[in-house]
Amino acid sequence: MVAYKGKPARIANITTHKFDIEFADGSTRKVREKDFRFIHPEFTKVDDSCSHAELDILEDFQEENLTLEEITEWLFDSYTAKNAWCTCLLVEDGLYFYWQKDKIFVRPTSQVESIKAKRDAEKLEAETLEHCIDNLAKNTFDEKDLAYIKEIEKVALNQSKHAKILDHIKVDNSPESAYKFLLKLNYFKPSFNPYPARFGIPDDEEVETSMPELERTDLTHLNSYAIDNATSNDADDALSIDGDKMWVHIADVSSIVDSDSELDAYAQERVSNLYLPEQIIHMLPVSLTHNCALGMSEISPALSVGFNFNGDEINNIEVVRSSIKVTNISYDDANKVLESNEDLSKLQKLVELHKQYRDKNGSISLNLPRVDVRFKDNKVEISKQNSSPSRELVAEMMIMAGRVVAQFAQDNDIVMPYAIQDEGDFSQETLDNKDSLTMSESFAATKCFKRSAVSTKPLLHYGLGLDAYLRVTSPLRRYLDLLAHQQLSRFIDGKPTLGLEKVKEIIGINNATMADVGRATRFSNDHYKCLYLMQNPSWKGEAVVVDTRGDKALMMIPEIGMMAQIKFKELPKLDETIMIKVGRVDLVERSVNFKVA
Repeated sequence: MVAYKGKPARIANITTHKFDIEFADGSTRKVREKDFRFIHPEFTKVDDSCSHAELDILEDFQEENLTLEEITEWLFDSYTAKNAWCTCLLVEDGLYFYWQKDKIFVRPTSQVESIKAKRDAEKLEAETLEHCIDNLAKNTFDEKDLAYIKEIEKVALNQSKHAKILDHIKVDNSPESAYKFLLKLNYFKPSFNPYPARFGIPDDEEVETSMPELERTDLTHLNSYAIDNATSNDADDALSIDGDKMWVHIADVSSIVDSDSELDAYAQERVSNLYLPEQIIHMLPVSLTHNCALGMSEISPALSVGFNFNGDEINNIEVVRSSIKVTNISYDDANKVLESNEDLSKLQKLVELHKQYRDKNGSISLNLPRVDVRFKDNKVEISKQNSSPSRELVAEMMIMAGRVVAQFAQDNDIVMPYAIQDEGDFSQETLDNKDSLTMSESFAATKCFKRSAVSTKPLLHYGLGLDAYLRVTSPLRRYLDLLAHQQLSRFIDGKPTLGLEKVKEIIGINNATMADVGRATRFSNDHYKCLYLMQNPSWKGEAVVVDTRGDKALMMIPEIGMMAQIKFKELPKLDETIMIKVGRVDLVERSVNFKVA
């Protein structure tokens, strides 16, 4: 009897260089001697059912080399062809023995136990995998399946490229396919937002911070108004006027977060607050917001920018660390007192003059509909962003502050991350009618803007109508605003400011991360808009035709801030209003198929 490729065979004939071997089914094969292993001088038909072997005896032969005959006699008492074949099977199994040429090496007990443990684990894994596959085929899962479900979750959140279980259930290893499958499985609820994790946005962390004691200019005699949404509790700017001097007070974040500090690295990794429908993910630790936000205590620390605006000129610029008294007021409440409040009334007149200056200088902004999306108590709410006198006042004051600090930085040779925008490709007709464009004209004009960018050179910002502009009023929420504050703080403290190459390097890092922040924000809003329509399947609303493409009309839906493309036999006119309704909503692709109502 010989063993050839795991099968028993009989030597039927021997030629000069070959052996004819015959298998149990009568088939034969010519092989060389090195291709088979000698088992027993006699041949008996055998199978894989073997009687119990006395394996305990192996304790006495650990790490010894024995012949097949010797081991067979110890295990089965007699060296028969059948017993020899059973020994051969045990050796091939590899648990207790393995071949060393023509001898058999007896493994030590420790090796045997290790192999058993590994085999048991593999068996359990195979059983668990089979259990999970069976469950997933029925669109269900239980606690035993969670390890595999977590693998799928990592793929869905773009934290892993591959989950073995997805191969077994014939689902593509892509974030979209994995996410779709987990929705179907009801592991993810439709309300779950996968996009912050998918784009690698770090979670908030608890870090203790404190405001250092610094010398500050006392501006507590001024009435300082932090005008914001009624729900906001992290105001980072406030407005004052002192005679003819205007003041913009900004949260003094750079007093706590200096360049190259651990907190600076924390902020630079995140680059911006994310205002998502279901949560705010902060650029800085929440404790720092409490220390810096204006109006959180009776006296607030601030970085204050004072200036005069005369005609078209900005002069008498001051940048100081200050102490101020803040009155927090909502936009709605501010609207009610704009005319009666002496300070706000004077500020409003001045910002209107500044807006006129920018208009003359070519500023252009498009009045396209915008919405706020909120997810609260498991319900999506969408509300229009409405302009108001107080909102316009605050917005224009923030633009003025950006212009003022840009001028201050140039006057004092401070390297800054300027916001720039080249001149757009607008027709003269669009420019002449920029304040009275229809929705379709505004939509067409969006394609005429050049992309805004960040540069260390104080170049034109075309859309704002300013020769140089810096974003400086949100250091709690935007990293480049914080960088500008760090440069100002170093300057007023008499310390060296960061040089050109370092600021360029920071801008590059910021731009790369900001792309993911932008996508996470945009995709999250689209996700919850889709969820809103799933929660309101009978929704109907007005859509305005803004473009036509072949036999399709592209429409803007002001109420929910979405676009729709619908095929028509007879195309509607531009700016025509059409009632539409929801067709199919695809949460995974964040798309909606609308129909004419």
